[in-house]
Amino acid sequence: MDMKLEVIVVPVSDVDRAKDFYTGLGWRLDADVPTGEDFRVVQMTPPGSPASVIFGTSVTDQAPGSARGLHLIVDDIEAARGELRQGGADPSEVFHDAGGVFHHAGTDARVPGPAPERGSYGSFLSFSDPDGNGWLLQEITTRLPGRLDPTTTAYSSSDDLASALRRAAAAHGEHEARTGAEDPDWPDWYARYMVSEQAGTEPPT
Repeated sequence: MDMKLEVIVVPVSDVDRAKDFYTGLGWRLDADVPTGEDFRVVQMTPPGSPASVIFGTSVTDQAPGSARGLHLIVDDIEAARGELRQGGADPSEVFHDAGGVFHHAGTDARVPGPAPERGSYGSFLSFSDPDGNGWLLQEITTRLPGRLDPTTTAYSSSDDLASALRRAAAAHGEHEARTGAEDPDWPDWYARYMVSEQAGTEPPT
């Protein structure tokens, strides 16, 4: 039985202010449904995300601003930081954790700058919405084995797909250099490389 996490409820005090904030970040408005003065549901989705957030009136009894540790995954954290700033957020500087595994709560053990050698999973930044709900961005460029379904390959945007194609092209160039011959079946090689990259499995050689 598949169990897909699709919705996270974010507690806010001012629905329109929250809607304007997340719209400014480029999030898609999926629904804004008021059913009376005391009940309203707004659903928004971050770019490329399979999961959405819901906020509104009378949708949660959590205190506004009490959500913490909400993670958004990106493949270029510096570029994402620039987009957040342009969208009206106030992101922190990029940091990594002193322990090297995930990150501590709050601002404990933050080390300025991205992870050493820009290691996948290791670089973060934080920002908050107007109520103080706490978000973190985590940079993931290569998935660990078993973290994705090897039968499913998906890209969130044309830029994401183009980046994957460039990585495949570079790897294929090294492959041809090793074999000393042109590979007429390069589309098949590209496909195997891109699927293995997403699934975290052994790439073709």
